[in-house]
Amino acid sequence: MEQGLIRLLRAEEIECRIAMVNEKGLSLLLYKDARVDQRILDETFGAFGWKRSHQCIDGNLYCTVEILDRESGEWISKQDVGTTGYTEKEKSQASDSFKRACFNWGIGRELYSAPFIWIPAAKTSIQKKGDRYLSNERFSVSAISFNGNREIVSLEITDSHGQAVYTLGQSNGTHQGDRQQKSNRKDGGAGQGKHQDRPSIQEQPRTGGQEMKPGDGQKGKGNPDSRNVGDRKHGISGPQEIVLMAELNRTGVALEEVLERYGIGDISQMTPIIYNKATAALKQTKPKGRTSGTAA
Repeated sequence: MEQGLIRLLRAEEIECRIAMVNEKGLSLLLYKDARVDQRILDETFGAFGWKRSHQCIDGNLYCTVEILDRESGEWISKQDVGTTGYTEKEKSQASDSFKRACFNWGIGRELYSAPFIWIPAAKTSIQKKGDRYLSNERFSVSAISFNGNREIVSLEITDSHGQAVYTLGQSNGTHQGDRQQKSNRKDGGAGQGKHQDRPSIQEQPRTGGQEMKPGDGQKGKGNPDSRNVGDRKHGISGPQEIVLMAELNRTGVALEEVLERYGIGDISQMTPIIYNKATAALKQTKPKGRTSGTAA
């Protein structure tokens, strides 16, 4: 099949999910939903040019997405497994496995190049409930651009009031030679309405980012917004952050403990080497509520 056949995501097709919150601010993850995958599959291969199926293997739900190679007449398949959300277990596994299988086909794979997105408390609304912090603010991608390697080089995120709260790179880039993709901002901006019926952060699945207790993480003075997205010697990617936060949530280990152990003050200072060491140690640690194993 022709390489690069699947187009890049548009700004209005990318959604923002709150990953973690503390008194100093909150971090966001970028993601796509299954409707975007279906639309891109339809427009790229035609309604009759692809199909999906699900299989249960060792108690886990897998999805196989098959694409018709019109030259050979053969169906080419790619498969991945889903994870369970907090609610509607079967539905969330089916949707997640489908989205992951579509990642394997290249749909939205550019999101793996997303930077660490940190919104300072001064730029957003954060509430304290007991000893925890949460935010009901909704965020949307208002502009994004990519380089020739399909990596994010500029990004703008706005809140529900249309105010820019995060900016990365230059605003005049072009995609495929850095063409910027902007959403139409009518009646408060495209993509904002689709967030209004989403649950608050406590209900969001797969963030790995429980509402953080006071002092948990992000205690450094550096500004993660200024990090070069192409410099992977420092900072971790969005998918790596998901894995790390999921392990912290599973084990009950505080992010602050991990940062202190490796002598860094902010998650944006975490190098790939530190990330690998920390996640390896966390994977050997027993879940919270049980006797601890190896500490990160």
